[in-house]
Amino acid sequence: MPCTTILVGKNATFDGSTMIARNDDSGSGSFTEKKFVVVEPKDQPRHYVSVLSHVEIDLPENPMRYTAVPNAVKGEGIWAACGVNSANVAMSATETITSNVRVQGADPLVTYRPAEGDTPERKGGIGEEDLVVLVLPYIHSAREGVERLGALTEKYGTYEMNGIAFQDVNEIWWFESIGGHHWIARRVPDDVYVVMPNQLGIDHFDLDDACGAQKEYMCSKDLPEFIQKYHLNLSFDGSLNPRDAFGSHDDSDHIYNTPRAWFMLRYLNPHAKKWDGPDAEARPTDDDLPWCMVPEKKITPEDVKYVLSSHYQGTPFDPYVEKGDLSRRNQYRTIGINRNSFLGFLWLRGYLPKAYQAVEYLAFGSNAFNAMIPFYADVDRTPDYLANTTGDCSTDNFYWTNRLIGALADGSYKACASHIERYQNALHAKGYEILNTYDALLAGETNPEKQKALKEEANEKVAEAARALSQDTLNKVLYERSMQMKNAFSRSDA
Repeated sequence: MPCTTILVGKNATFDGSTMIARNDDSGSGSFTEKKFVVVEPKDQPRHYVSVLSHVEIDLPENPMRYTAVPNAVKGEGIWAACGVNSANVAMSATETITSNVRVQGADPLVTYRPAEGDTPERKGGIGEEDLVVLVLPYIHSAREGVERLGALTEKYGTYEMNGIAFQDVNEIWWFESIGGHHWIARRVPDDVYVVMPNQLGIDHFDLDDACGAQKEYMCSKDLPEFIQKYHLNLSFDGSLNPRDAFGSHDDSDHIYNTPRAWFMLRYLNPHAKKWDGPDAEARPTDDDLPWCMVPEKKITPEDVKYVLSSHYQGTPFDPYVEKGDLSRRNQYRTIGINRNSFLGFLWLRGYLPKAYQAVEYLAFGSNAFNAMIPFYADVDRTPDYLANTTGDCSTDNFYWTNRLIGALADGSYKACASHIERYQNALHAKGYEILNTYDALLAGETNPEKQKALKEEANEKVAEAARALSQDTLNKVLYERSMQMKNAFSRSDA
């Protein structure tokens, strides 16, 4: 799926937590309804069958409980997308990434082929539909996530190139698949953030470490031989830049991918480079934008939401710009796009007790117009307002209400922008207020069942606040759009 990811190491965040976040976007011309649920161990399959690839995998008998954001409408599989398990290990899957023809020819993707005539069915590999279900319930650290997914990729192969984030309270690891059976992973340094549009991103890799101590890097067992056999390393000095060796450098990347990385880097490190103008040091079309940087100030959840909602505001590329040279608006694919399905932001606060250190923020619909709300992750149930999504439009849930707000506000951006800003700020502040209140209550409670009841109570209060503020915002943007209808007439009978 077309998505955007940001990862923030614990020394780069405002509170010493680890943060991973990703937009889950539908494919062009489609919108995927999503919901927020808890998967109990009894509901986790022991024999998994993929809907899209038909691959069959026996799963361990000891799954943990985990949260998930699956598709609300059945038909194409689970697509659990992101979650946190009861060991407070998080996973976001996936960022669809690119490769090049040399990689595709050396290690073809494992694609499904239906039976035809006397030719039997050929099962495909694993992919975005499957990964959270296959990995998250069984891992106790971010490193274990890399190891399990790496083993599954080598055994079953994959039918697509993907980037996946794994997170615990101490570490974040980023995993990238290469062709059908190969992969690399890099530990995110604690003092940096990482930006990932839909292309292979890691720009430096230590093969010696990956094949030895694995302190900061890991890879598939035969990766050095694979690189040598197919002459994939393009550097003159023997160092390995995976983006050059395994990634793409297509003209379409300069419209679809690199501008997104450019905006996020530009926002979080505004003084590090000259980002704008004809003499810019880093441009939206540059292939060598850094995978990670040390931010100029500590990163907050609001920063994460802002960059993942970007429509290139403050630049000539903003589709809503109304003054100056309008020829460049809509030039690049925005981050906050109309077909954002949801934003999943996983916040692991290692400075708090295990029972309530994991928080999962969610936003549904187009990020330019929606609001992000926090939930304690270690619970048995999620609020109905986020769990009851269906394929039918309804203001009874957070997904559809935000889809409606975005669709209406987009057509009257100037008139609605203030309503959207107030909505986002009010709901984010309310989320902090509820978390602060219940963190204090939880600190004074030692009974695990009573703690869980408090967390579920807090989650319901967040959902109630979201319902009230979303409805109020929908009322306001509907009024603005109604006043701009083409059949309006100033004279009335009053």
